[in-house]
Amino acid sequence: MPGTIRQSALLAVAIAAATLVAPAATPAQAGTCPASTTCPTTVTFTVTAPDSLTITVPDGPVNLGGNTPGNQVTGQLGLVTVSDQRAALTATWTATVSATSFTTGGGTASETIPASSVQYWSGPATATTGTGTFVPGQPNAAAAVTLDQPRIAFSKTSGSGNNSASWNPTLIISIPAQAVAGTYTGTVNHQVA
Repeated sequence: MPGTIRQSALLAVAIAAATLVAPAATPAQAGTCPASTTCPTTVTFTVTAPDSLTITVPDGPVNLGGNTPGNQVTGQLGLVTVSDQRAALTATWTATVSATSFTTGGGTASETIPASSVQYWSGPATATTGTGTFVPGQPNAAAAVTLDQPRIAFSKTSGSGNNSASWNPTLIISIPAQAVAGTYTGTVNHQVA
C-alpha cells in the first residue's frame, strides 16, 4: 500500500511537470471559416517619407550680359526647382523670390541699382511631377514684378503625395541713366514654405 501511494504521488508530480511545459508556438491565424465564405487576414505596412521640402537654385554667379545707362539687361536666371518629398495628404507649397540692390565699386548712390529696378517673371513650369495644380507666379513678361519685396515665384495649390516643379525665370534690370560703368553684383533670393 505505501508503494502504491508513493507511485501515485510520483505520477501526480510527473503530470504536473508535463503541464508546466510550454506548448509549441503556432503561427497566427485569421480564424477558421466554413467553406464558401471569406476568411480575412489583416495586413499592414508603412509608407515612409523624409519629410523634406526643398528649393534648388542655379549656382552663381549668373552673368546677364550688359547694356548702357538708361536701357535694360534681360536674361534667364537658370533652373529653379522645388522638391516636395513630404508625402503629405495636402501637398501644397509657395515659393517666393526677392532681390538685393546691385552695386559696383564702393556702392555709392551712383554705383547702386535698387531692387525696385529688378523685375522677375517665372514663366510656365519646364517640368513637374506628381498630382495637383502648379501655378506660375508670373506666366509671361507682361506679368513681371519688381523684387523690392518678396513675391510669389511659383506655387502648388492642390494635390497630395510627393511632387516637384521646375521653372527658368527671367530677370529684367533697368539701368538708371545716372549709373556708372562697372560690373554690378547682387543676389536673387528664393525660398519655399
